[in-house]
Amino acid sequence: MATVCQPLTEILSQIPDFRKTKGKRHPLSAILALACVAIMSGAKGYCAIAEWGRNHGKEISKALGFTHEKTPCVATFCNIFRRIEVKLMESILGQWADSISNAVCISIDGKTLRGSTKQGSDITHLLSAVSHVLGLTLAQCPVDSKTNEIGKINEILKSLVLEGRIITVDAILTQRKVSQEITNGGGDYVMTVKENQKALLDEVKTVFDGPFSHLLRKCSDETIDVGHGRIEKRFLTSSDELKGYSDWPGLCQVFELTRTVIVKKTGEVSKETVYGISSLSPEEASPKRLSEILRNHWHIENKSHWVRDVTFDEDRSQVRIGNTPQVMSALRNTVIGLMRYSGITNIASACRKFSAQPELALELIGIRM
Repeated sequence: MATVCQPLTEILSQIPDFRKTKGKRHPLSAILALACVAIMSGAKGYCAIAEWGRNHGKEISKALGFTHEKTPCVATFCNIFRRIEVKLMESILGQWADSISNAVCISIDGKTLRGSTKQGSDITHLLSAVSHVLGLTLAQCPVDSKTNEIGKINEILKSLVLEGRIITVDAILTQRKVSQEITNGGGDYVMTVKENQKALLDEVKTVFDGPFSHLLRKCSDETIDVGHGRIEKRFLTSSDELKGYSDWPGLCQVFELTRTVIVKKTGEVSKETVYGISSLSPEEASPKRLSEILRNHWHIENKSHWVRDVTFDEDRSQVRIGNTPQVMSALRNTVIGLMRYSGITNIASACRKFSAQPELALELIGIRM
């Protein structure tokens, strides 16, 4: 049975208003609802959001919850987005996304806000947790120039319910403390291993390429995919022989994945081998299951980062004041997640449809006209 989605308007109304009552002209929930609908209609920044509000009539303005004839101007959006309590906002939106995602597997990865970087913003990189299946962003936090993703991942992990879930990360986040935090929380992990963990990498390689590797217990699976003018073969071999020998927290299996890609038109062949570890037992994750989890890890790129860059032009966004880059990213994540939850697969096409029929966008966030 599908999870019932609480209307987004109800979630937005839970975000506390930091402004003093005196002089407050527009409800914060209405401002955020307008921003979500405008973004769903293709607005890429707060200037475009303000224009969207002014370009539509009183009926839509009233439906959004505004009590004055005119919707907010650019300066209002700028002032609110740079000062809103963004951590609390993201926590509320993340809990809502988590409640509808039914996520078993969650990817954690970072994304640089290139436009904000060029403008000298304090917020230039965001670390996100995204569900594998729907691509909903469940948590997000900024990574400033004084730290890196390793210094912030615990903040993400502490905001998630880890029990019964599988966390996937890139090699930079393959750290003992990260593995320990996940397993302490009742979760499991699947991690790739590279030179930043040289001792661990050598241990894993020994299982598959060492002098006695032929004596060790292993299982394998191969998948072949054809599409986009190429043939991709993925051959994954796993083993639990390091369990009890390695002191890495929670380690149960290690794996070797070889990807072979053949370009059909030219016959060009490329091959890549990666190694990794998992806290999942062979009974919990066969080689086929591990291969599937690894492949779905990249949904964070395909279903979130790519859409934010290509459809919403996030990489070229030059907003830089206060919390604005993080707020805009959180709102984009929210509307992308809502659209995917509703069954929309082509986000760009949906934005064009909502632009032509704004009442459909209002209906999606919970407003019927």
